[in-house]
Amino acid sequence: MVVKILRWIKDEEFIRGNIPMTKFEARIITIGMLEIEKGDVFLDIGGGTGSISIEASLQGAKTYVIEKEDEGIDLIRKNSERFNIEDIEIIKNIAPLGIDNIHYFNKCFIGGSSKRLEEIVRTITDKIAPDGILVANFITLNNLTKFQSLLKQNGYRNIETRLIQASIVDEKTGLLKAQNPIFIVRGIKG
Repeated sequence: MVVKILRWIKDEEFIRGNIPMTKFEARIITIGMLEIEKGDVFLDIGGGTGSISIEASLQGAKTYVIEKEDEGIDLIRKNSERFNIEDIEIIKNIAPLGIDNIHYFNKCFIGGSSKRLEEIVRTITDKIAPDGILVANFITLNNLTKFQSLLKQNGYRNIETRLIQASIVDEKTGLLKAQNPIFIVRGIKG
């Protein structure tokens, strides 16, 4: 058994803008739940700054990322260059548009759905490889329960839901700065 030693990228290492980014703690757990391995083909929907895509690429995945915002696309490009990521393809579109152009993927992450969650899940389900892993992050209970229901309706199995909440100690004041709680949900295509 080969164990790969990782160095996870800290939040402050990414080039940031006004686009939301999946924070360090949620990012690590999300990548772990995706079970990214060398040779995987990974699709990131709503790529934002590219933090999830870049971590997946560093694990050896061929990565496709769909992002609708020009600023997000620019940040993904800049962060890819910063971390020497070459095997990443950025698709400017709003999902589910753009997914049909990808011939194969076995791992998928939804970081943003722009109120198109149902169509996105349906399109992913039609395209993702058998036993493919789909993971999504949510901050609202409404989107969480909707996604859980969509996974069941579309025949996903081994559905897991986790709530991640982190607080960082402020060096100057010693006070905790709470981050938004994040629901991380995973299903395997049946």
